[in-house]
Amino acid sequence: MGITSPQTAGAVSLWGDGYRNIFTDRKASQIGDILTILISETASTSTTKSSSNSKSGSQTLNAGTGIFGFLAAASASGSDEFKADGSATNTNRASGTVTVTVKEVMPNGNLIVEGTQSIWNNKNEHKITLEGMVRPEDISYRNTIPSSKVADATLKFDGKGPLNAKQRQGILTQIFNILF
Repeated sequence: MGITSPQTAGAVSLWGDGYRNIFTDRKASQIGDILTILISETASTSTTKSSSNSKSGSQTLNAGTGIFGFLAAASASGSDEFKADGSATNTNRASGTVTVTVKEVMPNGNLIVEGTQSIWNNKNEHKITLEGMVRPEDISYRNTIPSSKVADATLKFDGKGPLNAKQRQGILTQIFNILF
């Protein structure tokens, strides 16, 4: 029998490789961490336009004398006026939450996040996709951040299913819109 040397025991954590202080908030900071975005967006546009234009002219022709005696006195005048007023107002609001995943940590510590949330209701899918960049210091102790603090944000609302299909234009209408 050979002599075997004693082996050393190693400790392995049940909580993963990363060290986190139990006294600090659990905020997203590394690739794969999750973060909840509180969506509260309002976009409002208002346009008012006014145009006006007017012109007038007057011509007078005196009666002819001498060989032009056959010409009678005449006058002509004209005027043209144009006025147009218009206004348009548009307001869009979006609210909700979507949980995203940290996809990349930038050299300056900012986090690139991306996530999609799908909600199915009566065979209709409502999908919210959010991408953007967040600063770790803007993340609250609850691991949430308002959408107004997401830089380069792209927020998409999409859907599919019977209800969404009915809200689209028919194929003939789409063709006529392209042609005309």
